Amino acid sequence: MGLTEQMRRACASIPTNIAEGCGREGDRELKHFLSIARGSASELEYHLQLARDLNYLPPSDHERLTNEVTELRRMLTVFIQKLKPDA
Repeated sequence: MGLTEQMRRACASIPTNIAEGCGREGDRELKHFLSIARGSASELEYHLQLARDLNYLPPSDHERLTNEVTELRRMLTVFIQKLKPDA
């Protein structure tokens, strides 16, 4: 599987896991799927770095996309922290 396909899969996994978590019962399961989504965002961040290092992605695009992924990970982290602590 090529880098582009891996990036697409990681991108698709983020909202898919958020949606699946929202469709489950309780905060514990939601937290689990939000954590998976956050992991997929981290995977995407690495793929962006690799694409930049291989000169597949211009530095300006890498910076913009990495900033967006970083913000998404931050939002997921805050969402997870807002859920019940015992979940």
